[in-house]
Amino acid sequence: MSPTDPTASQDSAALERWRAETWAPARERHPERREAFATPSGIPLEPLYGGPTEADGGGLPGEYPYTRGARATMYRGRLWTMRQYAGFSSAADTNERFKLLLEGGQSGLSVAFDLPTQIGYDSDDPLACDEVGLVGVPVNSLRDMERLFDGIPLGEVSTSMTINATAVVLVSMYVALARRQGVEPGRIRGTVQNDILKEYAARGNYRFPVGPSMRLVTDLMAFCETHAPAWNTISISGYHIREAGSTAVQEVAFTLSNARAYVRAALAAGLELDAFARRLSFFFNAHNHLFEEVAKFRAARRMWARIMREEFGAKKPASWTLRFHTQTAGSMLTSQQPDNNVVRVTVQALAAVLGGTQSLHTNSRDEALSLPTADSARLALRTQQVLAEESGVADVVDPLGGAPYVEALTDELERRARELMDEVDRRGGAVAAIESGFVQREIHQSAVAWQRDVESGERRVVGVNAYEVDEPPPQVFRPSPQARGQVLADLAAVRAERDAARVEAALDAVTETARGGGNLMDPVLAAVEAYATIGEICARLEREFGVFEAPEGL
Repeated sequence: MSPTDPTASQDSAALERWRAETWAPARERHPERREAFATPSGIPLEPLYGGPTEADGGGLPGEYPYTRGARATMYRGRLWTMRQYAGFSSAADTNERFKLLLEGGQSGLSVAFDLPTQIGYDSDDPLACDEVGLVGVPVNSLRDMERLFDGIPLGEVSTSMTINATAVVLVSMYVALARRQGVEPGRIRGTVQNDILKEYAARGNYRFPVGPSMRLVTDLMAFCETHAPAWNTISISGYHIREAGSTAVQEVAFTLSNARAYVRAALAAGLELDAFARRLSFFFNAHNHLFEEVAKFRAARRMWARIMREEFGAKKPASWTLRFHTQTAGSMLTSQQPDNNVVRVTVQALAAVLGGTQSLHTNSRDEALSLPTADSARLALRTQQVLAEESGVADVVDPLGGAPYVEALTDELERRARELMDEVDRRGGAVAAIESGFVQREIHQSAVAWQRDVESGERRVVGVNAYEVDEPPPQVFRPSPQARGQVLADLAAVRAERDAARVEAALDAVTETARGGGNLMDPVLAAVEAYATIGEICARLEREFGVFEAPEGL
């Protein structure tokens, strides 16, 4: 831009206003990490370069519609949370990994649960026997939660739990454990995924029909609004939609359509918009195409701000702000030449940071094969730390903002995502579009197209259909029989030691509340505190709610 360009003075005026009205107050709240930022050559770095774009309607970082950043200071004030995901074949093993990660500089915990826990079956259920501890930690009762966080003060850490169909049970266990540690629920910090719609659409870890499941979602939101206001009650996930094979456009469109459905459900349940909206968070995928991913994050932030302010009428800026966690793309990891995954993850993590994520998980190089080793998990964390401390990407807010390529991609992603959201609305909204199978078919078609391109060689994947080498057979993780045996022994011990009459009374209360209209968090919390198991609680819910039947042909 030349000095005589009339837009130059407009940009200058906008930046001066931003410095005075937005940057300065934000800097007071979140002081910068260093007194001054500069390149290795000593070139001073301004916090922001370039003014607002026309599509933003004047917005700059920390200002509506937040295309350029959720906070004015972004990483100059505070780095993103480095939250590595972990879950092993027993609570004790997972506890060891948590402590290793915390000692290595991780700033938040993220729990991976095994499939039986995610769907609500005890580890000794015949349906669970082949999956216990395979892809995460089994949690049958409060006893397992106690071992999972042994020696970890819940009042001092932030915890994310990837759990959906059974979120009310796992959050109840977390609240019960906090109380046992002397930590009131109002002090716990973290996020529960609690996003059941994407399970029907993309992931398949559902149990109950859509209507009762949406009730569970809003019951959890209502409980936390009163008792745990610092807890993020839902993390609306595009990650799993992308992992199932969607495009970036579909990831944004279907995620925001689901988010609108949750807002409507919460309003219908009597929750106040600006009270619960500030606790909504999002979970996105970081894929391989650096610039499309950066544009995707920027477009999603802008779209959500407009949806909340203009469509729903939210009044508070905190309600307009899309805050999101990012995980690098597990579906892009390859079992062939797994060291190449380190490079892929670095590019994906860079996209998340350049796109303004609030927290980040970087996958380990061996996760296409098995649960990660301690060394590969450490390397995944170090990848984030090198980006944060050595690359300079955290020194300027929205460093790619204003680049013609990035701005054009941001605008086009928004346009296409809007068109797809309009189609979802024409089909009756997110719930109806999922129940009819429309969303699932759209994702499936994109996944098939991607796979065809790989098989034809049109899309080149290094180490898979390009630059191949002969390799020895990979080593694949399987839970040790000893670990599974200990999980089953612990479960049997809990059943033998607890007060059976108290458990039965608590489960009867769950049944009565499910049959009626009260908030299910209260009786579920009481059942958890009596050491009722997740399978026992979910069996009572299933009696009243039934099970979900997938649309025909899916």
